[in-house]
Amino acid sequence: MSPPSYRTAEQYERWHKRTCARCGRFGHFAAKWPDGHVCRTCHDRALRNRGTCPGCGTDRPLPGLRPEDRATPVCADCAGFTVSYRCSRCGTEDKLHGRRLCTRCTLTDRITDLLSAGTGRIRPELVPLAERIITMKNPLSGLTSLSPGSHGRARTSVDLLRELGCGEIALTHEAFHALEPWRAAAHLEELLMACGVLPTADKQICSLERWLPRHLNDITDPAHAQLIRRYATWEVLPRMRQKAAHRPLTTGSQYGFRDRISYATRFLRWLAERGRTLSTCGKAEIDLWCLEHSKGDRACLRPFLRWCAANRLTPRFEMAPAVVQPATAMPENERLDLIGRVLTETDNPLQARAAAAILLLYAQPVTRIVRLRIDDIIHHGTQTLLRLGEPPSPVPEPVAGLLLDWASQRANMNTATNQDSRWLFPGRRADQPLHPTTLRDQIRALGIPVNPGRVSAIQRYVFDTPAPVVATALGYHHTTTTRAAAQTGAPWAPYAASPRPRLRDS
Repeated sequence: MSPPSYRTAEQYERWHKRTCARCGRFGHFAAKWPDGHVCRTCHDRALRNRGTCPGCGTDRPLPGLRPEDRATPVCADCAGFTVSYRCSRCGTEDKLHGRRLCTRCTLTDRITDLLSAGTGRIRPELVPLAERIITMKNPLSGLTSLSPGSHGRARTSVDLLRELGCGEIALTHEAFHALEPWRAAAHLEELLMACGVLPTADKQICSLERWLPRHLNDITDPAHAQLIRRYATWEVLPRMRQKAAHRPLTTGSQYGFRDRISYATRFLRWLAERGRTLSTCGKAEIDLWCLEHSKGDRACLRPFLRWCAANRLTPRFEMAPAVVQPATAMPENERLDLIGRVLTETDNPLQARAAAAILLLYAQPVTRIVRLRIDDIIHHGTQTLLRLGEPPSPVPEPVAGLLLDWASQRANMNTATNQDSRWLFPGRRADQPLHPTTLRDQIRALGIPVNPGRVSAIQRYVFDTPAPVVATALGYHHTTTTRAAAQTGAPWAPYAASPRPRLRDS
């Protein structure tokens, strides 16, 4: 059926546009309710408003307004609606889509269509994925992300789901690492791991294995590409797996291993530009490269040079030891002022304030803050504890109230990715916490310098308390706190360290 034609713009406007009775804006209307025409925004917002109707006492959506005052939300029956918003399949009152189906039933049909290859029956191995998506707390979010053509790209997550349902994508990590677009593929891979469809693997190792082929394809010299593949396969990845066997890798550590590969590639290109190879490279060339680059660059290249020497790819040579510069701390009175601001400036985002309080009060790095779980906040009666090490640290008021408030209203909990997440700071990826860079930027947006604030807190602790005791309570290694104590001239610096208990994996 072809759309109707309109003689003039005024005729189209007369048929399809009105002033919204709720917000007062002039535009396309979605429905005509007893209090007047309503726009799509007010229409959807009203249907999401759920509670106990003051008119009939039932628990249901409250889209209407009580006729007596046109202000109190009431259910559709008490407001005198002539149209029903009950789903034609399940009877739930909700926003209706095609065939008068509610959002969850529409999402169910959409997922079934994508994962069944047109047969109407989802592949048995993909049933856990379908159930996780269908039962998400906010089905409208899932339905929106699965709208065809909503992203304006040649290939989207919808295409990946359809190919998965048809069996064109194998259920292996290697298959997902080769897919494009890689962000959508990574999100789907992590969702499948969270559902138990794919075997569990460290997310950071998966990320590097996904990045490595793209990096190798960008290397123009075949000999360099072969050497970098060898270095990554037999040196970098085994070290990542060895580290991940003790505790989950952080995003920062994954970037550190990635930089080792990137700087090894740059070094080979630098040698080639000067007519040199690894076999003809001597200490003079390495010293020249070190002079031309920063301390951070030299630290990234050092593991590659050691590996080359151990495998007799370069002559043996002595390397200057790495120099660790002590971090700069902010004045103690400035740190205390920042804690006061975090607690009193309630207009700032609650998530950033909770993370900043942990950083400034307990000297926790952001990479460790994002890996805290909801179970690490222990609340018994009037006492609140935060498990950072052993024993858990007491949390004073009003910091305790701030953490408990955040724990009760965490973000990113309404989608299929993290609907049952135990992370204190859930991320948008399946079974993953918030990215450290995101949280770090949120803390900085409050005007809080992250590293100086953390260093100031740890120096305060080791000045007042023996360094090994601080290490055990806050989850640090005792050498880190002992070094901080020596830098501050703490009277407890010579205090003997007890064996450090093994912390649980997070």
